[in-house]
Amino acid sequence: MTDAVPTIAEAARAIEAKDLSATELTEASLRRIEAWQPHLDAFITLTADHALEQARTADRELSAGNHRGPLHGIPFGLKDIYETAGILTTAHSKILANHLPADDCAPVERLYACGAILLGKLATHEFAHGGPAFDLPWPPARNPWNPAHFTGGSSSGSGAAVAAGLVPGAMGSDTGGSVRNPASLCGTVGLKPTYGLISRYGVLPNSYTFDVCGPLTWTVEDCAIMLQALAGFDPRDSGSADWKPPDYRAALTGDIRNLRVGVVRHFWEEDLPANSEVKAGMEAALAVLADLGAVLKDVRLRPMQDYCDVKIVIGESELFALHHRDFMTRPGDFCRDFLGRSLPAVLFSGADYVHAQRERRIMLREMEDVYERFDVLVSPSQYGPAPLLNGFDTVSYFWRNPTIATPFSVTGGPAISVCMGFSESGLPLGLQIAGRPFDDARVLRTAHAYESATPWRGKRPSLEAARNVEVKSEGAPPTEHGTSGGGALRDEVGRAVRAHGLTFGDELLAIIEEAAPHAKARAERLRTRRPYDVELSNTFSLETGASSPTDHESASRRRKNR
Repeated sequence: MTDAVPTIAEAARAIEAKDLSATELTEASLRRIEAWQPHLDAFITLTADHALEQARTADRELSAGNHRGPLHGIPFGLKDIYETAGILTTAHSKILANHLPADDCAPVERLYACGAILLGKLATHEFAHGGPAFDLPWPPARNPWNPAHFTGGSSSGSGAAVAAGLVPGAMGSDTGGSVRNPASLCGTVGLKPTYGLISRYGVLPNSYTFDVCGPLTWTVEDCAIMLQALAGFDPRDSGSADWKPPDYRAALTGDIRNLRVGVVRHFWEEDLPANSEVKAGMEAALAVLADLGAVLKDVRLRPMQDYCDVKIVIGESELFALHHRDFMTRPGDFCRDFLGRSLPAVLFSGADYVHAQRERRIMLREMEDVYERFDVLVSPSQYGPAPLLNGFDTVSYFWRNPTIATPFSVTGGPAISVCMGFSESGLPLGLQIAGRPFDDARVLRTAHAYESATPWRGKRPSLEAARNVEVKSEGAPPTEHGTSGGGALRDEVGRAVRAHGLTFGDELLAIIEEAAPHAKARAERLRTRRPYDVELSNTFSLETGASSPTDHESASRRRKNR
């Protein structure tokens, strides 16, 4: 089995030149999946018959001269939160183990309209949240560079499938880093577009305030191709932006001379110091950008902790509300890591949520000056290399420390992860490039220039090594009851649980208690007195100048300061 896998752009050129058929490409992908899926667990549902039928249809259309563009005949995969008509969509959860949607979600509609071919639904973390869990109906995806290691999440199967060449492109979602994290740890490209650029209609939600759909591919050019197909206004998504996308692929000129690059050095040197390999990788990446003619200067934003406090109080409150009914009736059907992240939201009040939304509004205003001074911002995209799959601790990973991808989820603009080299152990490291809202083209151009000037795209994981790696399926470590804060904290947790109409035994109460000090500290840090005129960051407004009810309706969907 060869490791030579065509990119989207390469396959598209071969299909257009009639050197390759959609059916041949699809069959090759299915053979590769058959060989390596047992070692990587990237897929939950393989749609082989559906894909072959789509491929044959694509070949007939292409033979008739009906060429729909660079995605025509190209296979792709979907994180299993993207609803697909008549095809199982599980969110990697027992809760939706038998969920067959009636309709396709908006991103799938757009990809199908371009002639793309669905190979299947990919592993995620439960409801695009939680960590790599062995107490779910399907195992977690494994990292193709070393299957004993984590892929990053929550678009875990998407990162693994693209890195392994099982699919040339895949869809993930990003709420606080869930496209960029697996892209970084699996060595792919992963883009979180500007909030509202891609419709989320029919995509199972995590957080309405932060959810973004985004592609994972092997190259920046492939990412631009997918974004071009996906971007555009959709009235069915209340967060969709009325914005006409530019030509993203044409923006990849390779020229970043005089580009003003803000280096957010304090993120990885002060706020949460990275290891020596990440630091060395960043210095080498900055040198490449400087050699390409960019003008680099350090810039200070808020501490990472500030952004993560805002994101977690807002995001976990929204996620808890989404799953409140199932927490009441079937909490045991969720994995422990999901519960360890979502249940402590019982400790957040309505006032805490408003404080967080108002603080985010201030953060968005603060970024206006940064965007005036800099064209893009750079930092690591994850603190690689990827850790082992086993021994994952929810409190340490999620509640205790800030994460470096999250600030650019809070600020709403585009952010991309590209490979910036490898650790001594052979695992990928990632560079994050972020920009102002709706400046996705500039972010892609910067990433493409860096990618073209470095050798990292010439190295794929050696999958043969995956045959000899076994990951022991372990359940979550037991919670040590009553170690987090004594009887007073336990009583507070109990009151909060009862106030939400929940009835939990000692094990679930202990899960909340374990994270409670960290959750309470995040909320407390946001309880700062602010001027009365600071509104919520998700406030809607009607724009003036609309001449008809339809215009007013369209205008009301556009958010201020996403």
